Amino acid sequence: MEFSGFYKCMSDPQRIRILSLLEEGDLCVCHISEILGMDQVRLSKQLRYMKDQGVAAAERSAQWMIYRVADPVKQLLAENLRCLRASGGEDLPLSADHERRRKLFERISVEGSQCSVEIRELIASNRERCES
Repeated sequence: MEFSGFYKCMSDPQRIRILSLLEEGDLCVCHISEILGMDQVRLSKQLRYMKDQGVAAAERSAQWMIYRVADPVKQLLAENLRCLRASGGEDLPLSADHERRRKLFERISVEGSQCSVEIRELIASNRERCES
């Protein structure tokens, strides 16, 4: 992993918001899109850029793409996000994004999701991790 690739990703507010969500656990593209209110085409371009930079990783589950923070950058991301949150970062609605994520998980646990069974199980495990 090159530090320059990581910081290129951290130089864009949308990518910071995406990485902040992925820091809590893996997410399907459709859920990131819903949480951030971004169309999937624009979101997919951002995710591809982060993947090309070695910051995000993805795996396919049926027709769904599941994204996560790449292992080599987890600690670096955690430290940078901690600094951003501590400095206020009012221009980045990270807390609101995480609240929308929590509400999404609550809704999915009650109503289900259009995603495959594997993704619903992944989301359930993420939800448990967020609550602990």
